[in-house]
Amino acid sequence: MKQSKAERFLRDPGRYAHHDRIFLNNPVIMQGMGLAPLVVLATSGRSALMLAAAVALLLTPSRVISYFLSKLVPLQEHAGEEELRARLLPRGLLYSGTAAVVYMAVYPVLDRLFGVELLTLGIYLPMLVVEPLLIYRYGRVQETLRKAVSKGLRVTVGYAAVLLLVGCIREWLAGGTVFGFAVTANTVLLPLAAMPAGGFILLGVLAAMWRALAARYKAFLTNEARNQVIVNHQKEARGER
Repeated sequence: MKQSKAERFLRDPGRYAHHDRIFLNNPVIMQGMGLAPLVVLATSGRSALMLAAAVALLLTPSRVISYFLSKLVPLQEHAGEEELRARLLPRGLLYSGTAAVVYMAVYPVLDRLFGVELLTLGIYLPMLVVEPLLIYRYGRVQETLRKAVSKGLRVTVGYAAVLLLVGCIREWLAGGTVFGFAVTANTVLLPLAAMPAGGFILLGVLAAMWRALAARYKAFLTNEARNQVIVNHQKEARGER
């Protein structure tokens, strides 16, 4: 770890973790976003891949367009109750409306990629336009364009990682396959995994393990950064002598 990065990390470890949307602050594991489509539909690697592609095409573009349009109804930091009442509804409609327009534009792309398989996602696919994963920014202060792009991409990767992990594990447990390829032939370990109840159970176990690993990794980074700063200070002290 570089000295500058180590010092930044030690100044505010929480800020560093907050920006890591893939592992340390995953939108599903740490914030509980996108649970409905994940638990109900991500029952196989293929269905998880379709959902991940839909989110990838929807999230960042709709977030960028909303960045420009939300300037029409700006929200100040520490806004009062009156301002919140006047602005949250139009901002919410603006964000979900933007996601709906982007959805109509990307659906032909999804249809070309997956064909009739896309119908297996049912109502949950169009419901992504009101999914907090996409529109939760409507209640926040104005972000920069750079942040809208970078955060949108990081959230997409983090959500897709959990989608594919859960989908593949459920397919294996319920059918002994992963993306249709036999892994444990003629062995069904947990038929319940193909149902929403099984999805909730699996996600709960995965979240507990994930959070424990994230806490250990954060402790490791803290120790690594502290040692790096100490070593560099010792080198500087020897150099002065």
